[in-house]
Amino acid sequence: MTEVTRQESAREGEGVDFDRDGEAVSQFVERFAADMTEAGMQRMGARVFAALLASDSGKLTAAEIAELLRISPAAVSGAVRYLAQLNLITREREPGTRRDQYRLYNEVWYEAVSSRDQILTRWQHTMRDGAKVLGPHTPAGARAIKTAEFYEFMQKELVEMLARWRAHAEGVRQEAPRVGEQKTG
Repeated sequence: MTEVTRQESAREGEGVDFDRDGEAVSQFVERFAADMTEAGMQRMGARVFAALLASDSGKLTAAEIAELLRISPAAVSGAVRYLAQLNLITREREPGTRRDQYRLYNEVWYEAVSSRDQILTRWQHTMRDGAKVLGPHTPAGARAIKTAEFYEFMQKELVEMLARWRAHAEGVRQEAPRVGEQKTG
């Protein structure tokens, strides 16, 4: 376990000592980052995101990220800016200090996916406008209309899926034991 991971666990683990193999955690971070990079995410952003996800608190300072991933402060700066633009993380000031911390949203995947609703709306409008410009009876115009219909369908499904997720997550939350507790029965 790296010093950063130890400090972070002590700071956020509320007295729980999570004994982890630092090398295995590092391998997980790199593997998940590689998966996200393969899916189209910027490489350094993927590594920083995976490191934040693997931290118990879901938040780290730029110095902690740099030490954990063995990267330069400039690389951290670019990665956190990229992740903030994607609405995957937020920057907050540690009370009483000048140090910024980068934190995952509480429900990072929910937040990331729900923000896509606005993007789908914008794309849908752009495609409908494009269809008018291209001519709705031309092959290009027909493709634009089909694309707009796809985005409209995706948006409707996304809203319904997120509502189903909320209901599912609430049910799981009521059944699951808290960290450090053991499930009875």
